[in-house]
Amino acid sequence: MSFKIIADSSSDMLSLEGIPFEITPLKIVTDKKEYVDNQNLNVDEMVDDLFSYKGKSSSSCPNADEWLTAFGDSKYIFCITITATLSGSYNAACIAKEMYEEQYPDRKVFVINSLSTGPEMKLIIEKIKELIAIGNTFEEICEEVNSYTQKTGLIFMLESMKNLANNGRVSHIAAKAAGLLGIRVVGKASDVGDLQPLDKARGEQKAITSIIDCMHAEGYWGGKVRIAHCQNEKVAESLKTLITKEFAKADVEIYACRGLCSFYAEKGGVLVGFEKK
Repeated sequence: MSFKIIADSSSDMLSLEGIPFEITPLKIVTDKKEYVDNQNLNVDEMVDDLFSYKGKSSSSCPNADEWLTAFGDSKYIFCITITATLSGSYNAACIAKEMYEEQYPDRKVFVINSLSTGPEMKLIIEKIKELIAIGNTFEEICEEVNSYTQKTGLIFMLESMKNLANNGRVSHIAAKAAGLLGIRVVGKASDVGDLQPLDKARGEQKAITSIIDCMHAEGYWGGKVRIAHCQNEKVAESLKTLITKEFAKADVEIYACRGLCSFYAEKGGVLVGFEKK
């Protein structure tokens, strides 16, 4: 069977070994510059630019034609997008699916609204790859993935919410709380795909403890964990240490956010995708 996995760039992935994979890039736009979230983006440079930038900034999603181009000529396609609450990427992918299946009636496209971003999307992509590798049919994979997405979660810690406020994702009042007197906002991707604050922790160590407590409350049991950070590897490593101390066999990976997730996580932010009961 001819399978392909496609994700928008909020997945933080550029490649996937062993199976055809492609990203459709989102863009970060300011009055001065446009940053395309692809393999050519210098993420650290973008983060530093935005940290000192005083104007408004926004993000834009891939359009239907960009998704359609990414489909190529594969027979069975899986598309994973950032939560539709934060972006039009999902809707654009659905339009591309309709166009593609109308043009090629023997081909199928499954579009997944992750209701999340970053490391939770990475878990879903890894699951699809695993299901393809063991020989599941397209329909079986769709069913399994729908079930799996009910058993993953995302916890985030933010030191700044300036960009989220500029995009209208949170109020400017709430954004001012982040970073004030060392306060970090800890929250989760809700069941409907929006950002749900859970705690305000003063100081780095209390924020780390809060993340672990929130993971437990959401049903983490020692399965996979994917930790993405925006220039904050120290906190990511501390989280990994605590998780593996409690769950010795936990599969934990750490990596740096790409462009879109860095834009929303901002400098110092951490995103934790995990499997739950």
